[in-house]
Amino acid sequence: MENPSRIPELFGSLVFNDRVMKAKLPKDVYKSLKKTIEEDAPLEIDVANVVANAMKEWALENGATHYTHWFQPMTGITAEKHDSFIEPQGDSVVMELSGKSLVKGETDASSFPSGGLRATFEARGYTAWDPTSYAFIKEKTLCIPTVFCSYGGQVLDKKAPLLRSMEAVSTQAMRVLRLFGHTNVAGVRTTVGAEQEYFLVDKEMYDARDDLRLCGRTLFGAKPPKGLNPADHYFGAIKPRVKAYMEDLNDELWKLGITSKTEHNEAAPSQHELAPIFATTNIANDHNQLIMELMKKVATKHGLVCLLHEKPFEGTNGSGKHNNFSISTKKGKNLLSPGDSPADNAQFLIFLSAVIKAVDEYSDLLRISVATAANDHRLGAAEAPPAIVSIFLGSELTEILDCIEAEKPYEGKEAQVMKIGASVLPDFPMDNTDRNRTSPFAFTGNKFEFRMLGSALNISEPNVVLNTAVAEALKQIADILEAADDFDTAVHDIVKRVYSNHKKVIFNGDGYSDEWQAEAARRGLPNFKTVPEAIPHLKDEKNIRLFTSHKIYTEEEVVSRAEIMLDNYCKTVSHEAYIMSDMVKRQILPAVQNYIAELSNNMLNKKALGITALSYEEDILRQLSENSDKLYKAVLDLDKAANKKLTGNREKDAFHYRDKVCSLMKKVREYADLLETITADEYWPFPTYKDLLYGVN
Repeated sequence: MENPSRIPELFGSLVFNDRVMKAKLPKDVYKSLKKTIEEDAPLEIDVANVVANAMKEWALENGATHYTHWFQPMTGITAEKHDSFIEPQGDSVVMELSGKSLVKGETDASSFPSGGLRATFEARGYTAWDPTSYAFIKEKTLCIPTVFCSYGGQVLDKKAPLLRSMEAVSTQAMRVLRLFGHTNVAGVRTTVGAEQEYFLVDKEMYDARDDLRLCGRTLFGAKPPKGLNPADHYFGAIKPRVKAYMEDLNDELWKLGITSKTEHNEAAPSQHELAPIFATTNIANDHNQLIMELMKKVATKHGLVCLLHEKPFEGTNGSGKHNNFSISTKKGKNLLSPGDSPADNAQFLIFLSAVIKAVDEYSDLLRISVATAANDHRLGAAEAPPAIVSIFLGSELTEILDCIEAEKPYEGKEAQVMKIGASVLPDFPMDNTDRNRTSPFAFTGNKFEFRMLGSALNISEPNVVLNTAVAEALKQIADILEAADDFDTAVHDIVKRVYSNHKKVIFNGDGYSDEWQAEAARRGLPNFKTVPEAIPHLKDEKNIRLFTSHKIYTEEEVVSRAEIMLDNYCKTVSHEAYIMSDMVKRQILPAVQNYIAELSNNMLNKKALGITALSYEEDILRQLSENSDKLYKAVLDLDKAANKKLTGNREKDAFHYRDKVCSLMKKVREYADLLETITADEYWPFPTYKDLLYGVN
């Protein structure tokens, strides 16, 4: 941006936000809409008509010609069907948007994933306006955030369950807060700040690689001479071309009211990160979907491609999405902030206990919520937490809980017995401990950072699980406190009992170590390393009961999601296997054979001249020939496994792809990458890691 002083004017300029609504709507309509947004009050059709007309007029002023119900089906990305504002009026047209069109839309639901909820011929689906998420303008189209359901009412999207889970947390948290004397709290919301990691590569190089274009990741690639983890990139000076991209991206995000705050180089070459300021969870979810979309679109303007795959390059840092989760009142009081008074400390420890209990009891669901074929390549590697879900609390908070459990004085400050509500707990300042990058779920002062999410993931699913699990824990706590004769004693006993029963999930050490793997097994913590191991547990009785009891999903909706996730896994691995085979047969082997032919001709020419061939030539020629043959045989084995007739049982088929197809793909890659290291550059058929990772200046 040439004039940074215009940023406040630019920010939110394409959003139908509260400022615009207040200016465009009559006072009574504005108040009614605010009541709908803040108190979940019904929206009357006459109010909807006025809002729709004002929204349309504002959109026209900003160059929009169409509107769309913007929704998030179970594909994990967004969807939209555009309708123009025009309505016939005799021989002319007028520009209109009715309240009915604002509130409700209809779309074809037959081609979206449903996991068996619907037959293919059942096509009718509905979208319904989410007034808690502001409408916005994108590419001259008014986008109205909505939920998506079938004709029969089955939830077919990522957003409706998220809104339900947020309501569940609010309901149960309000019960607890009232017991602590907070009778005037209007509501509770969860908040999220989603840090987004990504790679940038040159578009010409990207276009020259079928695996990147068709899979989003490289299926081949030998380690470059400079290595894959140079110390000079992480937080290093941002290259001019990348800086220009970041500036344009910020402009586009700020127009949409997205608080893009932090940007820097990440650990791997050509890897970067963007972090927004936290927002209410459903808003943060919408914003993250827009961030990912705009990252890709803006990149093309700079001759770049943005890669959001979790592991686009083997052997170096993958890309994640750190989900910074907290719980606040609607007025902004953070319930996971320790505070500095006895009552605040006791209340904080109750909410902290609820999170600990939730994470331990539903660690399987948290793992499932981030399970994808792509994330399997990343979890447990040097840049991501392992597949074992554990909580990092830090030494001081852990010691405080240890003292509460043991009923003994806490020695960190002046000695005092840990009787919550009866004695003053010590201040617990934020950032009193180091961060633990190996922890999947780390307390960072006033929030938890859930680090297992993959970079391309829609953040709704893990937050649905977090919200619902915490709501269940708060419900059980509220049931006990409401029936208690002595509130202070009951609070103390709950914190003590929860910690005693669930401290097995707390681990402050190195999550990468072999010792932790063994220790976690002794503690009974689940370790689902791959998708096929994890997903079937979504249908466990306790998990179905959790979702159905809080009315997040029906049982059939839970089962359908398991089917969709397994189907996605099978399709992803199958697709990659076919692309790999095609690249070997049509590109790699012909290229290597051409190089073999050149070396062979050189040796024959030397022989004809009476010159002895060099041992280097003979050795390289032998390696090329032997490994070409091994590669060809390996790819035939891969073809056989990938083309095997499947059972139709998604669980069994997923294990086939993991155990047979994935293992053969590794073997094919091993031979291909070896051939890359001994084939002359001018013969190798596509850009190498050296070109891709060090090609953006």
